[in-house]
Amino acid sequence: IVARAEEKLTAAIEAHGESQALEFPETAFFLPMAYALLGLEVSTLGQAREMLETAKSLLSEEPSERVWLPYLSATLDAGVATLLAQETFPGTVRFLFQPAEEVGDEEGITGAPRMVEDGAMEGVDAVLALHVDGFFPAGDITLETGPVSAGVDTFYATIIGQGGHGAYPHDTVDPIYIAGHVILALHGIISRRLHPFDPAVVSIGSIHAGQADNVIPERVEMSGTIRFMEAEVRKQIHAEIERALGVARALGGDYTLRIEPGCLPMVNDEEVADIIREVATELLGSEHILQRKKGMGAEDFGAFSALAPGAMFRLGCRIEGDKRKAHHPRFDINERCLPVGVAILAGAALRLLRK
Repeated sequence: IVARAEEKLTAAIEAHGESQALEFPETAFFLPMAYALLGLEVSTLGQAREMLETAKSLLSEEPSERVWLPYLSATLDAGVATLLAQETFPGTVRFLFQPAEEVGDEEGITGAPRMVEDGAMEGVDAVLALHVDGFFPAGDITLETGPVSAGVDTFYATIIGQGGHGAYPHDTVDPIYIAGHVILALHGIISRRLHPFDPAVVSIGSIHAGQADNVIPERVEMSGTIRFMEAEVRKQIHAEIERALGVARALGGDYTLRIEPGCLPMVNDEEVADIIREVATELLGSEHILQRKKGMGAEDFGAFSALAPGAMFRLGCRIEGDKRKAHHPRFDINERCLPVGVAILAGAALRLLRK
């Protein structure tokens, strides 16, 4: 991005002179580095040349690994706000500082749906977002259209039997034995009950029963995750989980089931994604716009994009030689990704407003 900025800056100075005022994004291709990376005030092409030399010097050094990750979103939003503050544009840009993307509250509801309840999406015509990704280098992004992440629900089940001494299983209704059959039925939902072209996942994440080696317990507790792309598939999976647990009654036990609704699938609107792609291609070059293999991970941005056309791209933030997965205790970012994310969000917002 520095090399492309230098090329564009040189051409602008040759055409207009160093005293020419900056205009984003036509001649201020490199402004994101000034505001997001260096925090500099830059208003002319000549000042931009000085800023770019400073940026090149700083970027030649190893990136710091001491980034305050809880403030990453605020850092990006503040950078975008700084860029947009330099512009006159029709309409309004609303910044969503979303909490709790991963963790639900006491009702199991995450941050995006709660913000929707509070009116965050009222009057919104389009919505943009990014997600850092440690698998891709800083300076690359990934972007897809259509469904890009799954919806997610969580199920909690209890298999109820009649406990007793392990030496006399015939006098009990063994919930662990019953659970074995229920597990097989649950794992058969995707392969035997759903259409093979309907993406979905049912995974059991926890099973707990008993405390002593010679005592058959009264109950088995289990919980798991449901992933889906379509509302009808979601509905079918809920019914099939209920059916699978019915095995417990057929074997003399009973069950309880609670399904906690989670976030909706995230769908990238084609028009909004195309605008992000155009801006990113101009900034980075088409070779840095990648596509990642789709998976069944979940992202509650779908609560926003269900109410207005929207798209999320993933921002490469890999620390070279030290790849760190998201949600890992050592997760960190290459801070060189920050101005890239700021520039793309600001540029895409302006193009949407000026359509």
